[in-house]
Amino acid sequence: MNKGKIEQIGTPEDIYNEPSNAFVANFIGESNILDGIMLKDYLVNFCDKEFECLDKGFKLNESVDVVIRPEDIKIVSPKEGMLKGIVKSIIFKGVHYEIIVKEHNNLWKIHTTKYFKENSQVGIDIYPEDIHIMKKVNENW
Repeated sequence: MNKGKIEQIGTPEDIYNEPSNAFVANFIGESNILDGIMLKDYLVNFCDKEFECLDKGFKLNESVDVVIRPEDIKIVSPKEGMLKGIVKSIIFKGVHYEIIVKEHNNLWKIHTTKYFKENSQVGIDIYPEDIHIMKKVNENW
């Protein structure tokens, strides 16, 4: 619920895996939420790059929220990455590391079982099935 309005009904797994909007994605778990442009069905632009995704049914060039869970981001070598960034912090959380990577003006929260040194350059890979496109919500939460 958001200010007395039901945002989404479903099982915890359904809501976590397919949130209806950015508010729900943040409410039920941690997320990286970025501004994007839905170029056409199955193709979105964010971070000044085009990414294939599994979403459709948006207007051409519609402004959208792009939601990517921290555990769905893969850290690879800078040469192989779709995006490149610098490790700004790393915290051991018991089962995984929580890493913050700065990529241009974005701070990415990434969960991984691998350790990376602060200030090292890394590549970021994001697969189409891990990119969730949401209609823009113009409310302040």
